[in-house]
Amino acid sequence: MGSIPATRSRFEAVEHKPLGGPFKIEAAYRSDTSEDKVNLGIGAYRDDAGQPWLLPSVAEAKKRMDLPSCTHEYSPLHGIDAFIEPARRLVFGAELDPEIAPFVASMQTVSGTGANSIIAKFLARWIQPQQIWLPAQTWDNHPHIWRQNAPAIQVRDYPYYDQKTCSLDFAGLMATLERDAKEGDAILLHACAHNPTGIDPTEDQWKDIALLCEKKRMFVVFDSAYQGFAFGNLDKDAWSIRHFATHPDLEFAVCQSFSKNLGLYGERVGALHIVTSRNAAPSVALAIRSQLVEIHRGEVSIAPAFGARVATTVLTSEEIFSQWLEDLVFMSGRIKAMRQALFDELVALGTPGSWKHVVDQTGMFSYTGLSTDQVAVMQEKFHIYMLPTGRISICGLRDANVKYVARAIDSVVREGKA
Repeated sequence: MGSIPATRSRFEAVEHKPLGGPFKIEAAYRSDTSEDKVNLGIGAYRDDAGQPWLLPSVAEAKKRMDLPSCTHEYSPLHGIDAFIEPARRLVFGAELDPEIAPFVASMQTVSGTGANSIIAKFLARWIQPQQIWLPAQTWDNHPHIWRQNAPAIQVRDYPYYDQKTCSLDFAGLMATLERDAKEGDAILLHACAHNPTGIDPTEDQWKDIALLCEKKRMFVVFDSAYQGFAFGNLDKDAWSIRHFATHPDLEFAVCQSFSKNLGLYGERVGALHIVTSRNAAPSVALAIRSQLVEIHRGEVSIAPAFGARVATTVLTSEEIFSQWLEDLVFMSGRIKAMRQALFDELVALGTPGSWKHVVDQTGMFSYTGLSTDQVAVMQEKFHIYMLPTGRISICGLRDANVKYVARAIDSVVREGKA
């Protein structure tokens, strides 16, 4: 009997997909052997020693959970109610939540990414908007999520960042949506601490956006990944969402993540909340949740339990919750202090241009205004790593490196002015 001839693998046509975005930057940083290297690409909070920080509130929660006796049973398909309910109240507030709770469909998700993915699939199946409008500058995963989970919905960009002024292009945003958005389209908005620009609309601008969305009957998707991180105040950081909720005919979703504000990055703790019209029967929210569960079951079946139990302990213990509020003030305060320190150093150096946007922006990230070429020089000459867009993570700045970073920025800006 002859031997069976070798056949080529059916997978030989599969193309290698290189790392992109912050993961590419992180890999380059790790391989750099320079003692001067600085990582301004990482999207996670770091302390002034450049190390991950375990929130004292989270540490206390884990102590009280009696971890050796914790079981690892399945949660309900929609998630852990003891987590979902306080998570919803955190978004909508103690006063508003009881009013709208009957009109909200909520479920636990695999962090904010899972919530974004589930709402994309849900809208594609049940609402079928023609277009989803994303900010021209947004989290680099947003376009991927919509193209993979809702390929029939066209991804469109609306203006967001004004390169010349390093500020919000509000006029461009409104004009584009007024002219090009179709009735029933979906739109994604960052609730606060916009990633990657660090620029949020003012309250008056939020009001105008809400009115436009209401007039166009747009379905709004809020990505809320940084509540408590922008101002160190949970209520202030949820203002945009709560304002939209005062419009009884506006229907929208909130993709909620606890990765940043609880430091539960790897535990993938999140929730999805869909707010229906207050004219809808309460049965509508129940039907929506059943369909969300159906989609989620086909994706991951059940969301992870451990991180959600940690979050539940923080959210439902008065003492630990108070400690968490202090943790948020501490983290947001360090970020603000580093913004101010970088701004002060650039001013002291007389770096050409205005750098006020560094302190005017909020949250973890800043669009510095540096060009792609200048970013390349920052990496090649100074071993400072950031995204090609000039976005930096303020958390990568420390007392020990902020002067060095400022001098490097000053150097590349002056070289570009020559």
